[in-house]
Amino acid sequence: MSSDRIIRVIDLETTGSSPPAHGVCEIGWQDVALGSGGRWELTDEHGGILVNPGRPIPPVTQAVHHILDEQVADAPYWHDVARQVLDPWPRRVALAAHRADFEQQFCTAPLTRGADWICTWKCAMRLWPDSPSFSNQMLRYWRKPDGLVHERGLPVHRAFPDAYVTAHHLRDMLNEASIAQLIEWSNLPGLLPRVRMGPDRGKEWNEIDDESLARFLHDRDPDIRYTAEQEAERRGQGGFVGSRSAEEWLLL
Repeated sequence: MSSDRIIRVIDLETTGSSPPAHGVCEIGWQDVALGSGGRWELTDEHGGILVNPGRPIPPVTQAVHHILDEQVADAPYWHDVARQVLDPWPRRVALAAHRADFEQQFCTAPLTRGADWICTWKCAMRLWPDSPSFSNQMLRYWRKPDGLVHERGLPVHRAFPDAYVTAHHLRDMLNEASIAQLIEWSNLPGLLPRVRMGPDRGKEWNEIDDESLARFLHDRDPDIRYTAEQEAERRGQGGFVGSRSAEEWLLL
């Protein structure tokens, strides 16, 4: 295994979702490297560190990750561990996370040396649009990635196990698409394969009528708005609108 080029997959457990009011209480990582045969694979470089968030952990987040205040009371603070985990320079090509927009709130550019990011959630919707949904765990059980050791990916909502699962998705993405393509998709809003709310929930975007699509063009959610814009552009170029019968699909 050649380890001169790595992408470090990370996962954070926190006291909440809005820094600086909330802080990190655990970080986990798992590296993926380009092997000598030209395929990306998980490496032996991985780990997890408890972090003192500098404030109590609310019960609502303890109920998710089960990290207790007494477990992090003597742990290092975020500014003492972040750079060494996030910036394994010069080998790191990029950082990756599932729904990376969340991690990027805490892993700021000064801590990452301005790293590029890959969001495996956004990329999964591009590469595997038929998945029933796109959470880290749904993808795990729907895709059943080769080599994923079930017990090593548990418990869910702890930093290293979640990073370990995400790394398997990233590995397979990198073996389907280029780094540049994954970064490009990650820098855009999410392209949703199906409508996820309202009376058209579950439909593919080409199946909804123009009036419904027009409403989504003004949605507050940037992923919904972006997806609606892409669909409107496709229709403007003469793209098919409506549901196809099984016979019509066979004729395509």
